[in-house]
Amino acid sequence: MSRFVIRKVAVLGAGVMGAQIAAHCANAGVPVVLFDLPAKEGPRNGIVDKAIASLKKLNPAPLGAADLADRIEPANYEDHLDRLAGCDLVIEAVAERMDIKHGLYKQVAPVLPAHAIFATNTSGLSITALSEGFDADLRARFCGVHFFNPPRYMPLVELIPTADTRPDILDELETFLTTTLGKSVVRAKDTPNFIGNRVGIFGMLATMVEAEKFGLSYDVVDDLTGARMGRAKSGTFRTADVVGLDTMAHVIRTMQDKLPDDPFAAHFATPPVLAGLLDKKALGQKTGAGFYRKQGKDILRLDPAKGEYVPAGGKADELVGRILKVKDAGERLQKLRESGNPQAQFVWAILRDTFHYIAVHLADIAPTARDVDQALRWGFGQQQGPFELWQQAGWARVAGWIAEDIAAGKTLADTPLPDWVASGPVAERGGVHTPEGSWNPREGRFEPVRELPVYARQVFRERLAGEGGENPATAGATVHEDDAIRLWTAPGEERVLIASFKTKMHTIGQAIVAGLHKAVGLAESDYDGLVIWQTEGAFSAGADLESMLPVFMSGGAKAIEPEERKLQQAMLRLRYANVPVVAAVAGLALGGGCELAMYSARRVASLESYIGLVEVGVGLVPGAGGLTYGARRAAELHQAAPDSDLLQFLKRFVLQAATAEVSKSAIQAERMGYLQQGDVIVMHPRELLHVALGQARAMADAGYRPPARERFPVAGRDGLATITAQLVNMRDGGFISAHDFHLGRSIAEVMCGGDVDPGSVVDEAWVMGLERRVFVSLLDHPKTQERVMGMLQTGKPVRN
Repeated sequence: MSRFVIRKVAVLGAGVMGAQIAAHCANAGVPVVLFDLPAKEGPRNGIVDKAIASLKKLNPAPLGAADLADRIEPANYEDHLDRLAGCDLVIEAVAERMDIKHGLYKQVAPVLPAHAIFATNTSGLSITALSEGFDADLRARFCGVHFFNPPRYMPLVELIPTADTRPDILDELETFLTTTLGKSVVRAKDTPNFIGNRVGIFGMLATMVEAEKFGLSYDVVDDLTGARMGRAKSGTFRTADVVGLDTMAHVIRTMQDKLPDDPFAAHFATPPVLAGLLDKKALGQKTGAGFYRKQGKDILRLDPAKGEYVPAGGKADELVGRILKVKDAGERLQKLRESGNPQAQFVWAILRDTFHYIAVHLADIAPTARDVDQALRWGFGQQQGPFELWQQAGWARVAGWIAEDIAAGKTLADTPLPDWVASGPVAERGGVHTPEGSWNPREGRFEPVRELPVYARQVFRERLAGEGGENPATAGATVHEDDAIRLWTAPGEERVLIASFKTKMHTIGQAIVAGLHKAVGLAESDYDGLVIWQTEGAFSAGADLESMLPVFMSGGAKAIEPEERKLQQAMLRLRYANVPVVAAVAGLALGGGCELAMYSARRVASLESYIGLVEVGVGLVPGAGGLTYGARRAAELHQAAPDSDLLQFLKRFVLQAATAEVSKSAIQAERMGYLQQGDVIVMHPRELLHVALGQARAMADAGYRPPARERFPVAGRDGLATITAQLVNMRDGGFISAHDFHLGRSIAEVMCGGDVDPGSVVDEAWVMGLERRVFVSLLDHPKTQERVMGMLQTGKPVRN
């Protein structure tokens, strides 16, 4: 079969979702045309122009960098339908009304290219009903593609076929969504609200019902149903505010209208408090008020009994907090169920309600139990899906508890659990997920995970508990391992060594420094390259301050100087290694983590990479070569543009370090100079290792040689004077404190090469020496000591 490539996308509808889907296509470098109605006044594309302009202002930012908005081509339905001819994928994202969608389809169907995939981003309307009126060819190319909001950040996309959708269309679209847009795809059945919203909104309704039953306030519920339960830390009611109460109400109405015979339908009524908020146009975060309201710096919560906002901040009882920390899932659920504490009973009730609901409806809404768990993981930020938790807690025992609660009238419906829960293969295997696959109740078998060529790019594909699969922390062949670092090779990859840190937040201490030296030595002697990749979480949150505290306490600031020198030497070892070192960056790369990436030969970064030199937050300056990197890169950029001024390049690096600016995406990190030409941005984080290994092999195959140790010009005392004047203005204007000014000037002094003539030529050793001297001197500064201790004690920066 020939390979189908989606080269250009059209999005129909420039509302919130349509514009943000277009923005994410722009993030991925995919040309995109955004359509809407012609404006009644002013420029014909005024509606779309306004939507594109608003993308630059939204927070969280839908664009990886504001200027990517220029990649979105504005268009309107009356003047520009001919532009659809060059599109391979057309996504409709207009209002959630069948009549509006059908009206638009009549306009665009005659001009859709014969090869193009046509998809609707509906959140719950019937895909089959939407396809009515299409000819057979278009029906075969039509499906649902439901992005979760906000499209850039939420991994989940639900792919919903009709009975007429060609299987290869679904495979092609899943491939594009996965590797090009970086999404995680589940296949859903064409039922109201599909999987994510069907189960997720039911869970929110059940939470509201049970919270009222047990007399719990919204802030206490959010504390219980957030991070303590392995879910998004915003909990339930704050999440509803973020999503938008109007959006939530729409999904609820769909359930009311389309699912009257659902055994749980009695609880699909719009909660009175939600109806009251909707009447007041209090739609959540976008209107400034919902279940919560921000007043100055204070967060208030709605007290429904009083009908007014009161101070928030309620927390879970200490007893329940301890129960929720119990690692064994079975013991944790048993303690919750048997506790007399109303908060504990509430948590058990909402878990039981969800277990009951998904068991009753699995056959109708999803191909397998895997799709349900993945939808809740990827669409609602849950660390594990409900079927996973049920299985880990003991399938038969939890099923018995649910049955007992049904019999006792405690559940939200009296419908018994399906027969497959308590007898047959699921009961025999102890759950719905097995190494052979996940339970498909329609077929009565465990169905293997869906395989497409695109998933070969995910060295460690995300697995559910019970499915088996290799654990990245132990997979492959271990070459060396200690308490801080593991050096290993991936399955089927013998040419490239991988270094993975084991420290908390992958911070860099003495043991990591030693491990990096060992990694380079082994890579140079036995391998073609070295990849620094973390199995999960941040790339690196920087230097391990806590591990340095005993050294400082015993020997003072001078005792830190040798350790700082070792850290700099480790960075130089990476830069001048005889094999390519590739940093595979995802998540936080702060301080020393940023320097680690910068001193690698190449960087492969996930789109959601947040990179920056943040040492001023603890009253220090970058000390592992970050300032030296800025001085050298500014000189290199100046050399490539000799008619320019060195200072124009240098100031950017100085101010970024002086203000602790962190990129909001890998794209912005590229603009900031932390990624360079030749570096690669990967949209799906699970493809990061595959691409990094490929880069290392390719560089080795091309005859890699490390860069020469060259000298470079610096701005000297004149450059320092110019930057100091700018910092004075920032201080006097109240933008930075006096100590921030001292730190900023220290950074500028190092990057300008110290007290030397402008244009003086120095080497890395010279600037690194300045960097060490300034770093060590700051350790004796009382303001710096306040910041360091504040960070160690609270985890938050101190502003002094």
